[in-house]
Amino acid sequence: MAQAIDSDLVLAILDSWDRNNRILVNLLRALPPGGHYARVMATSPSVTEMFAHMIYARLIFVSEDAPEWAGPVDPRTWIRETDPERLAAGLESSARAVRDAVEDCLRSGKPMRQHYDHPLLFVQHMVWHEGYHHGQIKLALKVAGQPFDDKEIGPLTWSVWSRKTRSA
Repeated sequence: MAQAIDSDLVLAILDSWDRNNRILVNLLRALPPGGHYARVMATSPSVTEMFAHMIYARLIFVSEDAPEWAGPVDPRTWIRETDPERLAAGLESSARAVRDAVEDCLRSGKPMRQHYDHPLLFVQHMVWHEGYHHGQIKLALKVAGQPFDDKEIGPLTWSVWSRKTRSA
């Protein structure tokens, strides 16, 4: 069984996860008109499909590794979602499910049930997975001739990571 960890570290890990989600929601809301349908290649997923996939991945891993934190919604319902507001709501609710599951496991020392040796590995996997799709989304927009202006998107994405929220 995993050992419970320090409260300050738990808060920092959860803050990291919250920032990751904020970046994705900001990215979704900043998409240019028609950007939801952009693809890197004809066989690639669309931007909308990538956001839906991230929600699905979050929910399926929570259901397998911390089922007590899985919601009543079947993760497969997200596979075909295209409405940007529903996607934003799905990102928020699925982020909460991941956050609650990880926090519970970190504070209690409960192990993840199926995929991870430690709840921190779950968070790291989700952040890595979503960062990968973040890059794919930005590439799809470039290929579609709708790239983000770095000066406009930077404060909504990269700056979220480095912004201090607590005084030193």
